[in-house]
Amino acid sequence: AGTAAEARFISSAKGKGLFATKNIRKGETVFVERPVVSSQFLWNALYNYRACDHCLRALETAEENAQRLLGKSSLVLPHPEQCSIRKDLHQQCPRCQVTYCSAECRQAALEQYHQVLCLGPSHDDPTHPLNKLQEAWRNMHYPPETSSIMLMARMVATVKQAKDKEWWIKAFSQFCSKTANEEEEIVHKLLGDKFKGQLELLRLLFTEALYDERLSRWFTPEGFRSLFALVGTNGQGIGTSSLSQWVHACDALDLPMLQREELDAFIDQLYKDIEKESGEFLNCEGSGLYVLQSCCNHSCIPNAETSFPENNFLLHLTALEDIEAGEEICISYLDCCQRERSRHSRNKILRENYLFTCSCPKCLAQADDADVTSDEEEEGEGETDDAELEDEMTDV
Repeated sequence: AGTAAEARFISSAKGKGLFATKNIRKGETVFVERPVVSSQFLWNALYNYRACDHCLRALETAEENAQRLLGKSSLVLPHPEQCSIRKDLHQQCPRCQVTYCSAECRQAALEQYHQVLCLGPSHDDPTHPLNKLQEAWRNMHYPPETSSIMLMARMVATVKQAKDKEWWIKAFSQFCSKTANEEEEIVHKLLGDKFKGQLELLRLLFTEALYDERLSRWFTPEGFRSLFALVGTNGQGIGTSSLSQWVHACDALDLPMLQREELDAFIDQLYKDIEKESGEFLNCEGSGLYVLQSCCNHSCIPNAETSFPENNFLLHLTALEDIEAGEEICISYLDCCQRERSRHSRNKILRENYLFTCSCPKCLAQADDADVTSDEEEEGEGETDDAELEDEMTDV
């Protein structure tokens, strides 16, 4: 209600798109959306990236976050009052001890899916069906992670717990779906060469842990593959970080010039040191299914972008340009570096990961360019790393 955008059907080839219902100014928030379901990635959680089990809000203070990423417990951050983490509000499930950022999140999880998925005292029992499923998934899907079997488990648990099961089944069925061949390609992408054997193993473990008569179709080989592909196609990555929240808050401080320079230099050095120690794995990461965002098509010159400025799963779609009423709102599935590459390289990534060839204005304008990855491009790729890395780090 009251959103500046609506989904419309474009064509059977393109599916749905998202269109502006009014004029939107550059920098304006088009909408804020909460996912129908979301989940932290399993390796991310295993490596102590502590996040709310429901909304993925980072649970460590900015200082703890920086200490862990640096491997240095003596680090002290200036301006600790700029950290937004409220540990006094954190709560655990009394039965299985997973942690939430607030009583509201604990309650929301319990009402939507956690009754079915709560491991109770079996939390650390490797023979519990849900733990076996998670262990099998981790052994198939190493970092960098792009999906989680637990997102699918939460979908099943949500329907199992719901009073109005049909409503939820319908909610999940509105996400973009693919043909059998395309589904196979997506599963292949997520599971690699041994995907058929691995998919069958996952399906058996998934069935053992979660089978439900009313959802029997999701547990058949075809239905399970479709569910898998749905999550692979529509899942939106979510990143949260108490450190980046602290950096944004420090950026906004009104400081004398010398202090400002000192603080900026400290933050720059901190990020360089963290990159040496932890590489690109800075954030609590997971993925979610968002009804409106999943309707956004790709463009290599996007007019909007997604971000998570509230340090939780609330997705903000922000206009990068002025957008007129009736115009399609597009985001980019490629990062800044990838967008600067040749049309040939961009489309190779899009075909491999998203199964389509782009026909945005930029790609059409470059349609006559040679279909090769030029040497200059290969050389140019390493140059902007530092500046862009910094952007990515604070862009959560």
